[in-house]
Amino acid sequence: MDLESLLNTLETTAHSGQVLTTEEGIVLYNSLLLLQNENHFRNIYFWGRICGVDKDYFIAYGYVKDALLGRIFYYSTNCTDWGLLPQPSEKGKILTPLCITKFQGDPALVTDILLDKDETSVETVLNAPQVRQLKEEDRLACTVHLINEEAVIVPRAALFKRPDGVVVENLSFQGLERLEAQELKTYLHYRSPRNKWNINLLTRSDYNYAIDFLDTIDTDIPDGCWSIHISAGGILTVLKSLYWPGFIFYHKIGTPKYGYVYFGNGKKCIDIPFMLTFF
Repeated sequence: MDLESLLNTLETTAHSGQVLTTEEGIVLYNSLLLLQNENHFRNIYFWGRICGVDKDYFIAYGYVKDALLGRIFYYSTNCTDWGLLPQPSEKGKILTPLCITKFQGDPALVTDILLDKDETSVETVLNAPQVRQLKEEDRLACTVHLINEEAVIVPRAALFKRPDGVVVENLSFQGLERLEAQELKTYLHYRSPRNKWNINLLTRSDYNYAIDFLDTIDTDIPDGCWSIHISAGGILTVLKSLYWPGFIFYHKIGTPKYGYVYFGNGKKCIDIPFMLTFF
């Protein structure tokens, strides 16, 4: 969520239990404003909080030019001092889903991860013994990356791709209508597209490459992994990812206001396909 929404988080996410205290909101607002000025970001956003045993990780990001590929992420344990979040490594992407322990809140902590003997594919990729070590800072970076890839979304037409390939916020975006807000195909993954443009072309009769260059979430597997609700008297749309409990996206219908935030332990619920099958 942007800085304006940060102080109003109780109005948008409180009904889902995702809140910041008044003190946290004020401290975050001031520190992110300083971070934005120091790095000359065009915009800066509060991404969420990953809970730890001793300390929690507060995540934020900003960009200078490109709103998609130019995002730079930071983390903090006290809402004041921000450190640059490293780029996720291939080793970390493999080991992070295998780490079953909770985040401790110490970026320098090294965790031992035991690989099962039958995980030959993992051992082949890593070319390593059964016990591997993963630094918590790298695990944090990979967790944020996975959530960005699978859960973070934006409404259709909120982002605009210029002819030179740079993605910017669409200043003419006036929000979704109520009927559009109830359809999953009007929400797009906030990541580099995985599908080719001609595949996305077949999904809409009113396809426009400048605003439809991202993948829609209605094709995510399995069907039902997203929950959508219209609340607050029919003026607020709330979407939740069942794969990542704690992630919430909101959009005020008929206005350009939207945002998302994650409050969780950084663990993916991999049982969703089975849960949806039996229930």
